[in-house]
Amino acid sequence: GFFMEITWFGHSCFRLTERSMATLVCDPYDHKSIGYDALKLKADIVTVSHDAAGHNNLEAVKGYSHAITGPGEFEIGGVFITGVQTDDASARKSKDVSRNTLYVFDYDGITVAHLGDLRQVPSQAEVEALGTVNVALVPVGGGNSLNAAKAAEVVSLLEPNLVIPMHYSTPDAKVQLDSLNKFLKEMGLGANAVENQASLKVTRSSLPDETHVIALDYQRD
Repeated sequence: GFFMEITWFGHSCFRLTERSMATLVCDPYDHKSIGYDALKLKADIVTVSHDAAGHNNLEAVKGYSHAITGPGEFEIGGVFITGVQTDDASARKSKDVSRNTLYVFDYDGITVAHLGDLRQVPSQAEVEALGTVNVALVPVGGGNSLNAAKAAEVVSLLEPNLVIPMHYSTPDAKVQLDSLNKFLKEMGLGANAVENQASLKVTRSSLPDETHVIALDYQRD
């Protein structure tokens, strides 16, 4: 039957695929500055949350016809994409902050939100503008993005069915970030409460009622 598959390649980079729809890659990184292996991905669509080496390496993706680098509404290959700019005025004043766009991808009624380098907990109005989020790809490791406590707060606002943490420290990451365990503690979960899996296949019927955290293993090509 119908399912979409979500695969993590480390940092904030994911691939979303569904047999009859466009394949999408979010936030491809430059491995020289971020760590992990060099990405060798193929996709129809690439989205970039903000203009930084950890998130904007379009060269790492082959074959795409669309690169989306900011807010707007798009329909490509059966996928509806909504880009929402999130940074508040105070963040814009500091020079080192590039504006963040979070994206909601709608694959035939299953919605996936990629929060990019979100740093502030969004307002109630911003959350309502996103609509229902089934799967939230959430930065949890601090750095220039949500720390564990803020990430947990965002999760409770969004109330997604599934949370996939991203942007945290791993053995292959060169960037200084906090551990996944810190976020799991904030969510009231033990380190063993989360099953690691290679990729996530999502169908409408497989979505749990209560928010469930799934840690993916990052894939090497």
